[in-house]
Amino acid sequence: MKSAGIRINKYIRDQGLASRREADELIAKGKVLVNGKRAKEGMLITDADEVTFAEEYASPDHQYYAYYKPQGLATQAPEGQRSVITDWKKRGMFPVGRLDKESEGLLLMTNDRRFTTQIVGAASDVEKEYLVHVREPIRQGIPAILKKGMDTEAFGKLLPADAHIAGKNAIHITLKEGKRHQIRVMLSELGFTVTSLKRIRVGHVQIGGLRAGEARALTKGEVKKFFQ
Repeated sequence: MKSAGIRINKYIRDQGLASRREADELIAKGKVLVNGKRAKEGMLITDADEVTFAEEYASPDHQYYAYYKPQGLATQAPEGQRSVITDWKKRGMFPVGRLDKESEGLLLMTNDRRFTTQIVGAASDVEKEYLVHVREPIRQGIPAILKKGMDTEAFGKLLPADAHIAGKNAIHITLKEGKRHQIRVMLSELGFTVTSLKRIRVGHVQIGGLRAGEARALTKGEVKKFFQ
């Protein structure tokens, strides 16, 4: 985020908390808080600010699901095109963050904005683990580079990422941040071509035996742990 700050609706969208239009509606209704105070339309925020949703926004009938997003299905898409959002909208659900169209794997779904903030908000440190396959053989020194925190052309300095080699052309990468196409960009700058990218874990929730397109409800214990 630039030191001068960005508009709050763009920040909310970039964090995967809501679309820009939804963000504007929530701000207008006083449901978005910045540092504990109601946000104002058009205000600028920086990394030092804490963005949350008002307690009263919570639905009395919260739902939480683990969903295996298939490759080729976008999390969000222009109106009229199929996406994760269009598939789940009739159930009043939205994705927690996003997973790009070319990637597959675990995507949490909910109707609870506060749950989303806990997982992908700026102050969140929830881990997201990925299994990545690349065209070129993984060099032995790559995990150490990722663990130190890469200094990239695209994003500047990144947080350290846990990583270990999973095969000749495979690597496990665990992030605590989620910049757009971050893993693809990191590996590209290291000379690798990603052939497949699968998210296998979000915090303590594993993808387990889910197959592409399948979903399961989270247990009460799984949900509660994200708020602890």
